[in-house]
Amino acid sequence: MFGIGRPLRRALSLGLPTAWGALAIAYKLFCPLARQDGLLARIVTSAVFFAVGTGLVLHMRQALVRELKQARRVAGAAQSVLLRPPPPRVAGLNAAAAQLSADRGASVGGDLYEVIATEHGVRVVMGDVRGHGLPALGTVAALLGSFREAAHDEPDLGRVLRRLERALERHLRERARDTADATVTEEFVTVLVLEIREDGELHVLNCGHPWPYLLSGTSVRPSSRADPLPPLGPFPLPAELPATPCGQLLRGESLVLFTDGAEDARDARGRFFSLPEALIKAAHDHPVSPQQILRTILAALLRHTAGRPTDDIALLALENDRASSPLGARGTARPATTHPRPTTRR
Repeated sequence: MFGIGRPLRRALSLGLPTAWGALAIAYKLFCPLARQDGLLARIVTSAVFFAVGTGLVLHMRQALVRELKQARRVAGAAQSVLLRPPPPRVAGLNAAAAQLSADRGASVGGDLYEVIATEHGVRVVMGDVRGHGLPALGTVAALLGSFREAAHDEPDLGRVLRRLERALERHLRERARDTADATVTEEFVTVLVLEIREDGELHVLNCGHPWPYLLSGTSVRPSSRADPLPPLGPFPLPAELPATPCGQLLRGESLVLFTDGAEDARDARGRFFSLPEALIKAAHDHPVSPQQILRTILAALLRHTAGRPTDDIALLALENDRASSPLGARGTARPATTHPRPTTRR
């Protein structure tokens, strides 16, 4: 069916312009009115060629729109394979993720996130690739592929981050070799790698990314105020990579990770969005769950930006609901979507 349908569609797409062109030529060659020099003849001839030209332009526009829609569907499918929905529960943690796109027509962005339960603890990555489109998607694929392997293989969180750095270097070398894009050398990624151990201890390596917020009861605070490392790409990582201890994620507490598009969002008067205020509101809602937290944040963001954020926004919420849960199956992150709502529900 597909083998017949595609040639038929191509024949139809070429047939209409050919028919329009044949009509114009036939009119010019065989219609007596076209060979007259009178005003009426000229008006009719002009009208015929105007109609032919308009038809060709409209046909080309429709063909381009169809191609664009198909490209977006393919790109969206590719990204959904990379960023899969998280299970509602990962090794005793309740999880939810959501994304808000700056361009409602765009399916491809540079946000990446993943949650994996390993023998070393639950390991999480969140990052933001400079740029959009297929080049950014290729970088996301390279980093997520590396993280999904390294999270299980490497007992030390610093070695996980170093694997991400090497994966990015290889990917950028290949892009520079295969394309003439001069901006490849300027590529960078902000990335945060987090480990939640079975007792709730938090250990983080942060390369230029916003620090997560910790929700404990009705209080909200940054998980750390330490200076982050530079983003991956422009500068090599230091020789020593000790993870930053960020206390414990106790039972009932939540951790919210996000890309900088959340705190950089502005309203019509240029005021920045206050993510802590939205989190405080979420902390007063009942019941407090990752899904409810994300719904509250997204609703506040849309109100603040009048439904038009200027940058892509990714959010990931984790709640410690452990009793004495052993580490279980791996969890994964959500697909990109243009719908501003959490991807998992309780």
